[in-house]
Parts: sequence; C-alpha cells; structure tokens
Amino acid sequence: MDIYAIGDLHLQGGADKPMNVFGPHWEGHFDRIRQDWREKVRENDVVLLPGDISWAMQTEDAMDDLRSIGELPGRKILLRGNHDYWWCGISRLRELLPQGMYAVQNDAMLLEDTAFCGTRGWTLPGPNSAPEDEKIYRRELLRMEMSLDRAVKLGAGRLVVLCHYPPLGEGAAETPLSALLEKYPVDDVVYGHLHGPSLRGAVNGIYRGIRYHCVSCDGLDFRLLKLPESTSVGDEPNLSPEMEPVSQ
Repeated sequence: MDIYAIGDLHLQGGADKPMNVFGPHWEGHFDRIRQDWREKVRENDVVLLPGDISWAMQTEDAMDDLRSIGELPGRKILLRGNHDYWWCGISRLRELLPQGMYAVQNDAMLLEDTAFCGTRGWTLPGPNSAPEDEKIYRRELLRMEMSLDRAVKLGAGRLVVLCHYPPLGEGAAETPLSALLEKYPVDDVVYGHLHGPSLRGAVNGIYRGIRYHCVSCDGLDFRLLKLPESTSVGDEPNLSPEMEPVSQ
C-alpha cells in the first residue's frame, strides 16, 4: 500500500469559479491532477486530501466533485478545510461519500497497518489576533488530541496525521500544535492551505522526529506526493530542530 497526498483541489462545486483567476498555472489544474493520479495510484493505494476540496456551499453542490474524485483509483481519505462549507454532519457525509472514500474528523481510522487521524487546525494566534481565533485554535488542539488518542488505541505500526492549516510556524517555529504532535508516535504530517508566495515558508522535512509535508496542489505542480515508505526517521524519538529535506 503506497500513500499519496495532495491538498487544496478547490474544485468548482457547481459554481463558476475557475482557479485560473489566481494565475495561468491553475489553467486546467484538475485535468493535470487526474492524469498524474491515474499514472501513479493503484486501487489498493491511499490518497490523502487534507482540505479545501470544493468551493461548493451546499453538500448537494459538492457531490459532482466528490464523485469525480471517487472515480479515480485508490482509497481516498478526506479532511475538512476552511473553505469546505459544504461539509455537513460527519455521519451524513459518510453515508453520501462514494465507495472507497472516507472522511476523518477529529477521529482516526485504520487501513492495513497505518492509522490516519487529524483535524482542520487554525491560524496560529498572535499578539494582534482576535479572541475568537485564540478560542478556535485551542478547540482544534483538543480535537487533535482526541484524534491522536484514538489513533494510538488502534495499535497501528504507522501513524499519519492530516491537518489543513500548517502545524508549524514560520521558519519551522514550534507551536502548541507541533508540541502536541511530538507527544505521540507520529511518523508523517500532511497539510495544505498555503498558496503562491506563502509556499516559500512551507515546512517540508523532518523536525524533531516527524516528517512534515506541505501538499497544496500548486506547490506540487499539480502532482501527487508519495510519502516515504519507511516509518523510521531516526534512532531517537526527537531529532535536532534543524530541517532535513524530504524529497517532493
């Protein structure tokens, strides 16, 4: 079972919202993703989609996008992003998803010997943040902890975390979220949310024993990223803070 990831597909959701307004490199972006997907992914593989899947505002308007993803090979694991307003109650969503598609929301699931878990996350609060941002961030920390606890109880040999917002601060600065992740046997974290110039600050590498992968689709040139097969990143549970490159 190979594991791939790509985020922030921003499919149209039945609306006239072409992504090429954000630059010519977005022209026909989903066609390029689909071509690469079909060339790489086998039916038993897993593809992680950490948020911002569709611009749809209502669940029924997102169904065509979800079916388009569902037609592609592999098993798909979805996480909610900040633009996924169509994401309804988790029980109903799981009933509506095409076969072979799964939704993770503050919980965990096991495929073969790998546990997948996660939550959306939020913008790291700062001195000028609104009180509401602080509240949401703290709530997301609690949800991530709950998700990690469930993943550990599954007894998997590998633990992969999905979040939408970057878990580390600029320059790989530690955050309450990254500190929480380090308390668990996390092997890989995939995240998105960043686009354009913001991608220059994305963390891709090993930090304190965890591999971080920014998988915003434009940062990957609209190609899926294959996660490393090895579950070990070092002899010690925490490596030095210096970043070690991870091949994209």
